[in-house]
Amino acid sequence: MSKTKDKIRKGQPAIGGWIMTGNPAVTEIMAEEGFDFLVADMEHTPINVETFYHMALAVKGTGCELMARLPACDMVLAKQVLDMGAAGIIVPSVNTPAEAAQTVAIAKYPPDGIRGAALCRATGFGRRFDDYYSNHNREVLVVAMIEHISAVKQVDAILATPGLDAILIGPYDLSASMGIPGQLQHPDVLAAQQVILAACRKHKVAPGIHVAPVDPADVANRLSQGFLFVPCGIDTSFVREGCKTMLKARKT
Repeated sequence: MSKTKDKIRKGQPAIGGWIMTGNPAVTEIMAEEGFDFLVADMEHTPINVETFYHMALAVKGTGCELMARLPACDMVLAKQVLDMGAAGIIVPSVNTPAEAAQTVAIAKYPPDGIRGAALCRATGFGRRFDDYYSNHNREVLVVAMIEHISAVKQVDAILATPGLDAILIGPYDLSASMGIPGQLQHPDVLAAQQVILAACRKHKVAPGIHVAPVDPADVANRLSQGFLFVPCGIDTSFVREGCKTMLKARKT
């Protein structure tokens, strides 16, 4: 089973990183630092299938798993990144139970889903096909993003979807859908997050949230609230914060 999935299944937090540059060297550096998983953001970046393939090679042997945040609930792209060795998929803007069911379906082989089979990298180019195919539906990590107030209003029905392992709150999009973009500490945004957390506990789905700021105290706070699937920071933010830290030595 995926290390990340095993952790959240046991109620243990999994800490990840977020990558927007798609650079394999950056991916390898972050993977070696001890993250449980890394997320390749394919929604808001130029990261494509070929880039993802090189990122998957970069994490090999590090003990860190690579996931793909897809640009949409895309059956073809889901199949391709899983074929390349993704530990799971994250589907954005899941607002209805039907969309949640489709999210699960594109990640799993029949009879639980619609993923097509191939002698791909994930199967050792065929060497481990039987083992991979027979275990995949149990091991793949399926995450739906809850990032719109309309999804919050249907969160119980969404989280009742069989095969959904975790949800990931998109705090910026959630706040934007409420007419208060970027106001992550607004009482209405925090209240919506608590509704999602309560539904996750009820349905035994791991709650997740992206902690974008480079702030360990924020991560610790989210863990104390009960979040289990926590990608934190962004590779570009890590670079920016490192530059700012070094430039504090400059006298003005």
